[in-house]
Formats: sequence, structure tokens, C-alpha cells
Amino acid sequence: MGETASAAASTVDDDLLLKNFFAEVSEAERDNEVARILSCFKLNPFEYLKLPFDSSPDDVKKQYRKLSLMVHPDKCKHPQAKEAFGALAKAQQLLLDQNERDYLLIQVNSAKEELRAKRKKQLKKDTASKIKSLVEEGKYDKQYEQSEEFQKELKIKVRELLTEQEWRRRKMQMRISEEEGRLKKDEEEQKEMWKRKREHEEEWEGTREQRVSSWRDFMKGGKKNKKGELRPPKLKTEDPNKSYVQRPVKRG
Repeated sequence: MGETASAAASTVDDDLLLKNFFAEVSEAERDNEVARILSCFKLNPFEYLKLPFDSSPDDVKKQYRKLSLMVHPDKCKHPQAKEAFGALAKAQQLLLDQNERDYLLIQVNSAKEELRAKRKKQLKKDTASKIKSLVEEGKYDKQYEQSEEFQKELKIKVRELLTEQEWRRRKMQMRISEEEGRLKKDEEEQKEMWKRKREHEEEWEGTREQRVSSWRDFMKGGKKNKKGELRPPKLKTEDPNKSYVQRPVKRG
């Protein structure tokens, strides 16, 4: 009972703090926030919400609530406030989706590994830094990763990796689309071929009676000469051994 009351009081306090905060926010600050959101790297939702990569889902919800109220179209007069508001909503949706979040964190961890490997190469050249790192048993590296310099490098490296992954995804999608287009074309050509074949068969079947009738007529009267048709002259010979045509001989 006491814990419930405490949680309710905490929520009320948060609401009051937000209300007081937005009462002090000027129109210029709202416009600046809209401009910041619209200039963010589109593939990194952490940037939209101004959150570190290790933020929890609760952090995401709180930050979204704060920023979305700041650029809400009903509160902000900026002409692109609606667009900025939508970008924040999409960023929150991505970071609360476990699959999307895991994908992003994989890229973040890959970026960290690349930066750590780069730093090891630098430490080999820098003897003093190497000795200090060994003496402090890793504390030196941890401090560096928490530094502003490392966070900037990490942010840039994450952008690079996300861009590479997005390019690969688009190339793969392009290949899939091309393959689907080729298969569709083959299917349409196959359908057209079968259509022409079917039309030919139907046409052939449609003339069947005519062909049968013509054949019957030919069989019935094919050997008889039609009227007006010239016949070759018959051989008339006196000598059965002669093969040429002779005029008939008149006899008295």
C-alpha cells in the first residue's frame, strides 16, 4: 500500500516538473529542438531522443514524453513540428521493439570493438600509455570509453556501420526485386505462350468439320474431271510399238 502511494506521488511530481519545465520553454527553444530532430542521422533512433546507447526502455519512454511535448504541433508553431513529432514517435517505437533494439546494439558493440582494436594499435606505439594501462588493470581504458572523445568517435563509427548495413539491405532488396521481376516476366511469357497455343488449338478444332467435309468431297469426286477441264489426248497409234501420238487415219 505504501509502495503504491509512493509510486503515485512520484508520478505526480514528474508531471509537475514537466509542466513547470514547459512553462519556461520559449518558442525559440521549441524551434531549435525541431531543427535538431530533423537534422538527426535517420538510421539511429538514439540520436533523435538524445539518449546514450545503454539507455533502458524506461529511459526511452521518459525522454520521448519530454521531447514530444516540447515539439507537439499544438504547442510548437514551427511549420515542421508535425514532422519532428512523428520522427520522435518512430524513434521510440524502434527502441521499444526488442528485435530492432538488438540489431542497433549489435552495431554499437561492433563499433566499440573496432575502436578498441584501433586504440590497442595506438597504445603499442605509445609506451607510457601502455604501461599506465597495464598498471591500472584496465581502468585507463574504461575511463577513456567514458570520455567525450570516445563517445564522439563511437557515434561516428555507429553511423558508418548502420550506413553500411542499410546499403547492403537495399542492395539485397534490389536483387530480390529484380529476381521477382524476372520471374514475373517469365511467368507472363509462359502464360502468353500457352494462350497462343490454346487459341491455335481452338481455331484448328473450329475448322475440323470443314476439313473433314473437304476430305470427303475429295474422296468422292477426286478422280472425276470437272466440267470444262481439259483432258490429255489419248495415244492413237497404228503401230503398238510407237509411243508418239498419231493423227487418226481416215479409211475409205
